[in-house]
Amino acid sequence: MNSINPNDSKSGNRPVILSGIQPTGGLHIGNLFGAIKNWVALQDEYQCFFTIVDLHSITIRQVPAELRRSTLDIAAMLIACGIDTDKSVLFVQSHVSEHAQLAWVLNCYTGMGELSRMTQFKDKSVQHSENVNVGLFAYPVLQAADILLYQADLVPVGDDQKQHLELVRDIAQRFNHNYSDTFKIPEPYIPDTGARIMSLQEPTKKMSKSDGNSKATIFLTDSDEEIKNKIKRAVTDSSELLTLEDFKSFSVNPDSFSDFTNVRFGLGNLISLYHVATNKNFIEIGKEFAGKGFGVIKAIVADSMAEHLNPIRNQYNEIRKDENKLKEVLAEGAEKAHSVAFKTLRKVYKKVGFYSL
Repeated sequence: MNSINPNDSKSGNRPVILSGIQPTGGLHIGNLFGAIKNWVALQDEYQCFFTIVDLHSITIRQVPAELRRSTLDIAAMLIACGIDTDKSVLFVQSHVSEHAQLAWVLNCYTGMGELSRMTQFKDKSVQHSENVNVGLFAYPVLQAADILLYQADLVPVGDDQKQHLELVRDIAQRFNHNYSDTFKIPEPYIPDTGARIMSLQEPTKKMSKSDGNSKATIFLTDSDEEIKNKIKRAVTDSSELLTLEDFKSFSVNPDSFSDFTNVRFGLGNLISLYHVATNKNFIEIGKEFAGKGFGVIKAIVADSMAEHLNPIRNQYNEIRKDENKLKEVLAEGAEKAHSVAFKTLRKVYKKVGFYSL
């Protein structure tokens, strides 16, 4: 097996990227086209650590059996989508104890005021007012430990995580100032491409796995029939239908969709789905869709999306069926992650003055 060795000079010379995903709910096409496709593309150029962050997930009450099952589901789906465990390190966060150990140390170098200003904490405190726990408050510090353990050069971030990454940088700089250089200061990684997939029922909102309307989200495990039915029932407005000249007037860049999707939400979302399923650009799609009714457009998009997702779902089913093999893959990933994380934690423990046997 051509496994990557975190200690190998060749892999060590590549910039390090770390990204995580929670094992709560199924992955949907927004995850695939907004993040995972980019992760897959990074694997040859970067040393990638991809972690399933189950420690983060319990800030909200979980059903234990469902959390365990979902952890394996997410791992299998990431591999089915193209995460290559010979190139990248895929592991479960709780399998590498250094995450929790470093988080405690970093808690002692993080101010209460800093954490209380985190927008995500404020938002989730409102959403889960019955369970505003210390873990939810200290979530960004564990996130800092996730990143700093692997001396990550880059961290893929969305708009909702930029504030957290700034805190990570502040904590690392503070620790380095107090004890000499210990952590790399990570930079945000903003991918050049990444589709923003919207809800099929509320096209002004991002697609979400927590949407209460089952028709709003296309999950990667949905059958061809389910995919087609959801797209055919997508919310649209007949006033959005356009001619080819209308399409051309929106953008001079055939790969740019933003001008259009910001004003034609329903049709724009269908066009985005068709683009990610076929890789056709805006003008090509305009030529195909101009003058057609929504019934025809939805059928075209539905068929193309079902065709695109079918092999991923089949691959997922094969991987998920062999649970012992999947557990072996995660055990190997945890061992690789531990070999890197342990070195960082040992250095931190020495610098803060912990006695070592």
